[in-house]
Amino acid sequence: MNKVLEVRGLSKIYGPGCASCVESTGPEKETNLCPHCGSVVALHDVSFDLHEGEILGVMGESGSGKSTVVKNLYFDQMPSSGEATFFDADKQHDLFCLNAARQRWLRNHRFGMVYQNPHLGLNFNISAGGNIAERLLMSDLMDYGQIRERAKALLARTEVLLSRMDDLPGNFSGGMQQRVQIAKALATQPPLLYLDEVTTGLDLSVQARILDLILEIQQELKTAMVVVTHDLGVIRLLAGRAIVMKYGRIIESGLTDQILEDPQHAYTQRLVASAL
Repeated sequence: MNKVLEVRGLSKIYGPGCASCVESTGPEKETNLCPHCGSVVALHDVSFDLHEGEILGVMGESGSGKSTVVKNLYFDQMPSSGEATFFDADKQHDLFCLNAARQRWLRNHRFGMVYQNPHLGLNFNISAGGNIAERLLMSDLMDYGQIRERAKALLARTEVLLSRMDDLPGNFSGGMQQRVQIAKALATQPPLLYLDEVTTGLDLSVQARILDLILEIQQELKTAMVVVTHDLGVIRLLAGRAIVMKYGRIIESGLTDQILEDPQHAYTQRLVASAL
């Protein structure tokens, strides 16, 4: 199976940072706030691989650093240190060494992102179809008719009624907004998709349909995905492998079934027990 993403030593510190930041924070210290300089160690030494068609779950409670992982990899933020390599056909991209224009190109053409808050992923001033068109206009598919047909196909694929294609996202429910976000993220058929707490705040029946849709997309398109969530049910359903984070560190990683059925770390044991 082809490797899509390789992440090594990803670290992110908010604040000035100091020589004591790393040793003064983390799961053993029960904090990510450095007592010496006041910096927040959001991530330290996060490493993982992702392969074609694989879904990797990143789980942990609020403040664990899990969302910061995808924000760095999608160029919403830049890490303090670390490396990430994206493998695209016969090309390799060292993500954090690229210039801003190249990062923007990858973000617009080869990556997709679905945020917990649809306001971050959608333009609420243009229609649902317009949001997809906006992303397609950045690709080589420039003909208006082609763009509209592709937008229709994507909305149909994500079960958004075509009669609502010209409605503004603000007129949709939360679940429908997430569907439009997914359609927009898939517009350029990216090989790598990031999903950040996409079912949080949605009704259970809506959650179930969104999760089914994500699995169908993964099986059909062989899209590699990183799914960030605090919900073990989402991890259990979607992810073949998972990493567990606490205070910016990975404390456990492996096959999802093994982690959920025989967690090794005390924190993971408490997470799993609380979900039963």
